[in-house]
Amino acid sequence: MKKTYLIALFSLGSFYTLSAQITPEKSVEKSTELEEVAIIKTKKAIEQKADRTIFNFADQPSLNTGSVLEGIKKLPGLIASDIAGMMYQGKQLDVFMDGRPLNISSNELNAFLEGMPANAIEKIEIITQPGAEFPATSGGAILNIITNKNAKNYLSATYTNSTSFTNYDDVRWRLNNSILLNAKNKYFGWQLNLGQNYRESAIWNSLEKQENGLNSLLSKTEADRVGRNNFIKSALTFDLGKDRLLLNYDLTQNNNDSYTLGNGPGFTANDASVSTGLRQDAVVTYQKKFDDTAKKLEFKFNYNNNTNDFELNPVGTSTATLANSSNQNLYNIKGDYSQPLKFSDEGKISVGALYEELLFDAASKGVTNLDYKRTTAASYVELQSKFDKLNFILGGRAEDYNITGKTDVTELTAFKQFRFFPNASAQYNFNKMIYFNVNYNKKITLPSTSSLNPNNTNYQNPNIDYSGNPNLQPTIYNNYEVKLSAFDYAFVSYNISSAKNQVINRVGLENNLVVNTNENLPEIKIHNFSVGMPIPYMLFTKGLAETMKMNVNPDTMNFLYVYAGYQYHQIPEVDTKGFWMFNFMSQIVLPKKIKFVANYNYIIPKGNYFYFIAVKPFRNALDLSFSKKFLKEQLTLSIYADDVLNSNSNAFNSYETPLLINNKMDTRKFGFSLNYKIPTKNKLAKETPSLLNNEKKEESGLVN
Repeated sequence: MKKTYLIALFSLGSFYTLSAQITPEKSVEKSTELEEVAIIKTKKAIEQKADRTIFNFADQPSLNTGSVLEGIKKLPGLIASDIAGMMYQGKQLDVFMDGRPLNISSNELNAFLEGMPANAIEKIEIITQPGAEFPATSGGAILNIITNKNAKNYLSATYTNSTSFTNYDDVRWRLNNSILLNAKNKYFGWQLNLGQNYRESAIWNSLEKQENGLNSLLSKTEADRVGRNNFIKSALTFDLGKDRLLLNYDLTQNNNDSYTLGNGPGFTANDASVSTGLRQDAVVTYQKKFDDTAKKLEFKFNYNNNTNDFELNPVGTSTATLANSSNQNLYNIKGDYSQPLKFSDEGKISVGALYEELLFDAASKGVTNLDYKRTTAASYVELQSKFDKLNFILGGRAEDYNITGKTDVTELTAFKQFRFFPNASAQYNFNKMIYFNVNYNKKITLPSTSSLNPNNTNYQNPNIDYSGNPNLQPTIYNNYEVKLSAFDYAFVSYNISSAKNQVINRVGLENNLVVNTNENLPEIKIHNFSVGMPIPYMLFTKGLAETMKMNVNPDTMNFLYVYAGYQYHQIPEVDTKGFWMFNFMSQIVLPKKIKFVANYNYIIPKGNYFYFIAVKPFRNALDLSFSKKFLKEQLTLSIYADDVLNSNSNAFNSYETPLLINNKMDTRKFGFSLNYKIPTKNKLAKETPSLLNNEKKEESGLVN
């Protein structure tokens, strides 16, 4: 017991010296020296803040060598499943990109994240306690994918590549490339990020009916899939005196093919499907600057269009079994203002307003069968203050909803309500690196259009049917959390998310037809306990006394990061069981400064995830990577192997339904990636002191 206590104590103490650095990878950007003064910016691999956890993707080969979805699945405490959705430490996630909601979910979201290369991502924030400034529709928590990077006062270019293959039953290739260009001068800055992703994959599914101790096959499928994704992200920023004007335009295009062999009682099938999509996002932002830099005023207009087409037909025929399409337009305008409070240390007050309109229509074989409209008007006020060692946040957000629509046969149940959403947080700082905080917020989640869509955008055969539910109602959340954090890396937390009308995926059986749809669960409470702790290996080899004397450098440090979490879904009148999640991430620095990182994720089976009971672990994978820097650290080369034991597969039972759902993907892959900071020559490379100071203050970079 004493030894365990000393290990924990030293783990915290030694990582105190790392609080301004990163683990396992340190990225240092050194500016031009001015009178022997250098500005150094460092990044942390994992950063714990009062309201969020930040994961650095850009400098971690163990996370950025595949797709964004593959990287996200490796994050400790996060569950991402096609059948069960996405959740972090017990909280449903609303996915944002560069601070803006993606407004997609379910299979569309997974396809979008699967098609985007992880090496195009700077970092991921998981905001576990969204304040009043965030939309109340953020629900339990926000996963914010940040792609923007700060522009220097000279042209900079970075090329990234990842090439890999899987070999489960055949060799399938995956390839992505991207290039990032940006520059800045005293008048304007610009950024351009271009990329592509080509992905071959396979998935094997089976559905079995369990009765009287016997299993009878309902459907068995084998699908070969080819995904193609291209994206452009662009940004311009203009300095208008003290003010700034930012223009952003993003475009993502995907074209996915799938060839599926299926069989079951009374049928065999050989089908081909094509899914295409185009997503466009444009933002205009005006930032008013004041002599008091703590005072901020910002106006933002956002337009988003998302179109999708899905067609399924038997191979060799031109008659479509399914021909479904959808089109979504989103208009959003918002304003935010904040200023410091004179009576409080580091205090401020923030106010803002928002108006949003979403238009969505879906069609089957050219016939519109869903016309959906949603308008939201909102305003908020939030107060932050600090007194000695105590920090307080108190806020409230009022939102008015008007949701109407119709299908081809009936009007939808209208949702017209005005609601108030409070939030409160209190934090006690023992010192600069150790703090304890308690949080409460009330949130809402509006059903996503992909959940409402009555048309099937998945594979189907005579024994499988997918459909949305146009009459889904919003979900109301009450979120509570207590958390103790130390030195950015170690933490202990417990939270409860209490939800009414939780939208869930439900699988049922009607005769021999498996029906997949969405429905509202009247009430649920999700309990989550989490703990994370770094353990330096030198503690065991050199002992506590010698280790404390050493000047710890994370680039040369061998350590083990341990995460454990317990999650329990409490559903009235349903006998549910909790489950444990474990993540072990180990870094060992080999000779020649080669870094070896091993990452193992395991989720214990038999627990309930809403109405699903895991027969096998949600995740059971060992990932390995070796990386080294060359050419004065301009080139980073990584060799990696994911799911080396080929142990990652899923199996679920559906509550009160005699179904066993199995699926296996070709998740074992081998490959390499490189990140090359292309040397550039430019006479503007010498930055002025004023520009350096401005650069240091502008943390949001080009893309807001």
